[in-house]
Amino acid sequence: EMVLAKADLGIAKIYSELAGDMHTEFFPLIEKEFALTRDLILEHTQREALLSGDSTLQRAIMLRNPYVDPMSLMQVDLLARWRAADRDDEALFEALLASVNGIAQGLQNTG
Repeated sequence: EMVLAKADLGIAKIYSELAGDMHTEFFPLIEKEFALTRDLILEHTQREALLSGDSTLQRAIMLRNPYVDPMSLMQVDLLARWRAADRDDEALFEALLASVNGIAQGLQNTG
């Protein structure tokens, strides 16, 4: 439930677009499975919203997202540039690693 609440399908879609044509095929499936999983959790917990029983965590996520989202967008850009450089740019790779760590810290997950 916590991980679904932290997930941002808008950001996920931007990452998915890096996959080119596969994005069109697979992202709708991801959205569908996300919705199905969310709905099953809500049905099981008999709640109307994810984490509605944990206002502290809800608030923490709401406060962190404005900081994590720009890092995610920066990471998408770094990843696209690193791929365009044939994965041979050490500075871009180091920046990517730093972005993974920053996002993981912001989400308070492993990344």
